[in-house]
Amino acid sequence: MSVLSDLPAAVPERDGPRIVGIGASAGGLSALEAFFAQLPLDTDCAYVVVQHMAPDHPSLLGTLLQRVTALPVSDAQDGVVLAPNTVHVMPCDGALTVERGCLHFRATHKVPGVRGPHLPIDGLLTSLAQDQGPRAVGVILSGMGQDGMLGLQAIHKGGGLTLAQQPDTAAFASMPQSAIDAQCVNVVAPPQDMPAHIVQCLQAPTSKAVSTPLPSDAPPADALQAIVRLLHQQHKHDLSLYKPSTLRRRIERRMHVHQLPTMAAYWQHLQTHPQELALLFAEMLIGVTAFFRDPQVWLDLSQEVLPGLLQQPRTGPVRAWVLGCSTGEEAYSLAMALQEVQDDLALASPARAPSSVQIFATDLNAAAIAVARKGWYSAQALADMDPVRRERFFVPHDGGHLIRPEIRSMVLFAQHDVVQDPPFTQLDLLSCRNVLIYFNATLQRRLMPLFHFSLRPAGVLVLGSAETVGRSQSLFAALHPKSRIYRRNEQTLLPGSVDFPIHRALKARAAVQELSVPMSVSNSSSNLQALADQVLLQAFSPAAVLVNAEGDILYISGRTGRYLEPAAGKANWNVHVMLRPALRAQVAMALRQALQERQPVALHGLPLEGDGHRQLQVTVQPLQEPQALAGMAMLVFKEVVAAGAAGPQSAQPNAALVAELQSAREEIQALRHEMHTSKEELQALNESMQTANEELQSSNEELTTSKEEAQSMNEELQTINGELQTRLDDLALAQSDMQNLLNSTDIATLFLDNDLNVRRYTEQAVGIFHLREADVGRPLSDLASTLDYPQLQTDVKETLRTLAPCAKSVLASDGRWFSVRIMPYRTLANMIQGAVLTFVDISVAKALEFRLREAQVGAPSSGVAP
Repeated sequence: MSVLSDLPAAVPERDGPRIVGIGASAGGLSALEAFFAQLPLDTDCAYVVVQHMAPDHPSLLGTLLQRVTALPVSDAQDGVVLAPNTVHVMPCDGALTVERGCLHFRATHKVPGVRGPHLPIDGLLTSLAQDQGPRAVGVILSGMGQDGMLGLQAIHKGGGLTLAQQPDTAAFASMPQSAIDAQCVNVVAPPQDMPAHIVQCLQAPTSKAVSTPLPSDAPPADALQAIVRLLHQQHKHDLSLYKPSTLRRRIERRMHVHQLPTMAAYWQHLQTHPQELALLFAEMLIGVTAFFRDPQVWLDLSQEVLPGLLQQPRTGPVRAWVLGCSTGEEAYSLAMALQEVQDDLALASPARAPSSVQIFATDLNAAAIAVARKGWYSAQALADMDPVRRERFFVPHDGGHLIRPEIRSMVLFAQHDVVQDPPFTQLDLLSCRNVLIYFNATLQRRLMPLFHFSLRPAGVLVLGSAETVGRSQSLFAALHPKSRIYRRNEQTLLPGSVDFPIHRALKARAAVQELSVPMSVSNSSSNLQALADQVLLQAFSPAAVLVNAEGDILYISGRTGRYLEPAAGKANWNVHVMLRPALRAQVAMALRQALQERQPVALHGLPLEGDGHRQLQVTVQPLQEPQALAGMAMLVFKEVVAAGAAGPQSAQPNAALVAELQSAREEIQALRHEMHTSKEELQALNESMQTANEELQSSNEELTTSKEEAQSMNEELQTINGELQTRLDDLALAQSDMQNLLNSTDIATLFLDNDLNVRRYTEQAVGIFHLREADVGRPLSDLASTLDYPQLQTDVKETLRTLAPCAKSVLASDGRWFSVRIMPYRTLANMIQGAVLTFVDISVAKALEFRLREAQVGAPSSGVAP
């Protein structure tokens, strides 16, 4: 049901931290880093992160996020109790949920090569909404597809806080945009700004009285009604008859998001931020629904109400109206219940023909209607349904469940505002559960006679557990008072007691009202004349209707009940539908001719139902002036005495009339033949179109499946690519560190592979081997060296064979001495992949060594005897 939903006066106190569920997919790594880089360390919240990833690819997300935040980041473990100021990341592909403040993780085991849609973000956020209620916080960041939308809707319905990344800041905007389009997002912001919004909203109370005096620049009336008028101007839905307390709570929720102290300040915010009006209207339309909600009500309906409706003799279908259907759960519940009862009746009486069923399901929320039309529901939405019923009426699809075609075909969904749109009529059952509680007493009293008008005799009305028929007890009798099931009484409604809504923004009606005579009496004689003219028009003018080019009735004058009659079903104020059957064809032709030729057309001798002594004359007068009525027509009805009742002379046949009648009959016959031919052609075309539609539908399903598989693979590749790019950056940094380290040691170093080819060298090695960049990959034997070391290549091979280091002192051609050390090159896996040669300049040490030797040799010869 999508109506204004009450919030608790305050978020209920519970043990444990507030839990923030965060979902991301392709392009989400940078958004997550921006989010956690700005996250304070003392929010007292636990953060659970789910990102799409390949089933066979371990996640490095925890390591990457730990680099940007001081909060402890860990892989989610099954059964872990969530603690404040911690971050938990889904370690690999699977299902991560929250129950009683604990994490539950189940890895997904997929068959290799088989891929399908997987919605882990929806699973986390939906479980969070069920476990935490209004304490839940949901965040959707960059990603492709619609994963997370249903989860945010669940949190939003439960009164929690929902945030989505601003689409123009996301690498892939599909996921946040889907949530925004579903009208279930409280805050739209870049990821780096989201932590501040979360802290502000969590610190603000959920509800408080707005008693601050209005500033001098406040709206002319009170701020609440001014805001309601803004919503009406923007969205064309009148919320003024909803309970003020309900309106105030929903508005205060948006006030707290923007940290505005008064309702007047929020009104001023709406003036400068038109997009906030859409978010406020979405806040008003919160659907609270479930399959077979209140099981006792459905048990009473199935056992004592629905069998009687299906067994009644009838020529048409069983007609029902589910008002405030939200995302369709209640409408489909009614369809399933009717089908179950129908099957039971078929078992009891096999010869009985099944009754057709037509259910009208309406709601004010267009986004909810779109979800209902799809008929797809997540596993969490059907978790409480009986498994037998679930298997009978649903088929697995896209990681959830799709309603079966035989149930889907029973229900017609439409956007509808019960306050101002015409109702459905000739109904056997009307379900208006948990809708009236959000309306004030005036609107409730207005709707009860309307419901009585919509129902057939002995029709059934079903209300919510907290709703009653109020003062309209004469209109309805209680069948099951506890379940709030009522039967329509045969009570005659007084004229004018049904306030019939007609929601038509017709300029012509406004023009007619402007041209009408004012009813207020004043001292001027012109008003007295106007009153007299009004009396003469009402008493003596013929019946007439003003219609537009399509035949919609814009204005009615006089008594037209003998010529016009409302049709069964949804109210339709079109003259072609409301005319008596005997008049429709000829009046339609006359209206078309008059509008095309812009000349009056008169019809004579039309029959009147139930009156053989009088006939009807209809004049169709096209209008060109005044300008407001241009293109419209006035239909004037006048009754005359039938030709057969005028006297003997009038009974004589008129040859001209006989010829005209014969011509008309031939023309009608030709038109009938043409219509029959056209009907057959249209039937054949319709069958061809249905066949083509089925083929296109099948192709579309295949394309949709292929698209979703490709999208899933692309998201996984995007995630892997982001992690690999980060790893490459780390490797590049490590390589730079190593290169700088080698250069800072001032040691000539040469790296060889197993074939003694040059792999890498330092700058100091250039002076020894005359190396260039092109020498990488050349054999050691091709390099010219300044060292007097002919056995260098032999020593390298011996080191690779024995894995024992080799060290020697070698003289260079320029007189320098080098300490040469040869060692095997070992990888991290302890594999030998070449050799490392280091050349340390020891010329100074050698010079000192030679001097020392010379001193030691010359010391005895210089001695003197005592």
